[in-house]
Amino acid sequence: MSAILVVDDDAAIRTVVAQSLRRAGHRVATADSLAQLDRALEGGAPDVLVTDVVLPDGDGLAHLASIAARFPELPVIVLSAQNTLTTAIRATEAGAYDYLPKPFDLDVLGSAIEGALARGGVQAGESPVAEDRALPLIGRSPAMQDIYRIVARVVSNDLTVLIAGESGTGKELVARAIHDLGPRRAAPFVAINMAAIPRELIEAELFGHERGAFTGAAARTAGRFEQAGRGTLFLDEIGDMPIEAQTRLLRVLQSGEFTTVGGARTIRADVRIVAATNRDLGAQVTAGLFREDLFYRLNVVPMTLPPLRERGPDVALLAHHFLDRAVEQGLPRRRLTADALVALERHVWPGNVRELENVMRRLAVLARDEVIDADAIRVMIGPATSSAAATADADMGATVRTLLERIARERPVALDDGTLYEFVIGEVERPLIESMLARHGHNQLRAARALGINRNTLRKRLDTLGIEARPEEPAR
Repeated sequence: MSAILVVDDDAAIRTVVAQSLRRAGHRVATADSLAQLDRALEGGAPDVLVTDVVLPDGDGLAHLASIAARFPELPVIVLSAQNTLTTAIRATEAGAYDYLPKPFDLDVLGSAIEGALARGGVQAGESPVAEDRALPLIGRSPAMQDIYRIVARVVSNDLTVLIAGESGTGKELVARAIHDLGPRRAAPFVAINMAAIPRELIEAELFGHERGAFTGAAARTAGRFEQAGRGTLFLDEIGDMPIEAQTRLLRVLQSGEFTTVGGARTIRADVRIVAATNRDLGAQVTAGLFREDLFYRLNVVPMTLPPLRERGPDVALLAHHFLDRAVEQGLPRRRLTADALVALERHVWPGNVRELENVMRRLAVLARDEVIDADAIRVMIGPATSSAAATADADMGATVRTLLERIARERPVALDDGTLYEFVIGEVERPLIESMLARHGHNQLRAARALGINRNTLRKRLDTLGIEARPEEPAR
């Protein structure tokens, strides 16, 4: 039976957590302040400490250093309603085993405690993060809390990070946060968009070139690896990198050395690599468009940024943030009504955070009134779009990618024998036709009209696909 100490000034939280942990078979003691916490530790350390950050007599995170000095092996799980990236990083650097934003799931807390019991404590880091540091990431949704926890764990090391996500979700902001909060922050952060560079110039852009290396090379030019020095190199849209350039990049990541185009001197590459993509690199590997060995070199710490449509409560936070930023840039002050916020949250935001920022800037410039209501939002972005439609599109894409992965495993020859298109279309067409027939009572004429094809075409597709025609159901 393990001993757990729970520290929180909210009596309801203490009671609920204690009851849950006792039902799981743990011995639980509670405290409501740092003073009570210290008195509880006078009798020895528990197996796990669970503590809030803001307590009546001080900062729970700041107090962890003195606790770690006495009990260096004590695993600590931090709970906090201050659900920011700063809190996650402070918790990690203070030596916390895990950080859970409030409100939290009791099952998640239970899993974290079991992990802490199995692994033991984590030693504190050396570089505390100031609470007032200007951070580029905003959001308190559960999806963003997961991102904060990953960022907090990777800022203090040099592991390669691969950031996936739709366009406009903030991949470069996350990359900059990893750099700005890490030990390489004093060195340059250099970004290169692989999709924006002509194929024949990518190697020169990455590794530099010597004078006369090619037509127009009038002088030696340092590439992005050299420019980054001991800093961070951000390879954006890595999925658009030509396959021939991938080979050269792989060699640099393996050896840590490179030569300029047209050069002979070996240069040491001491940079941290953060890559990003809006493509499914796994599917690209399957299709032969991306090197598998390079994918594994980059995919050391993967993270996927959530689209804005999955971050409901963050839309209002971001909208207010962008309007405040507009004021700082000299634009008029604007305020959003409650119905305006509802209209913003109902929009699908195909352009994600970047689209929301652009809309807020346009409103700051063009809105006639200081107060912005739902009508002004609808005029600016159009009527609310069903998020279900966007989710369906995303699900369809995931289904096709899963199908391609299955084909690659079970029938790899189909990827090259000219039958792939017909096979995939057939896989989609069958459930589509069957669903429309069922929807229209197996009336082939109505089903054909719904599909936008004529009845004879539908009959031919039924024969080709081997779908048995059923008697029409009586009209209701």
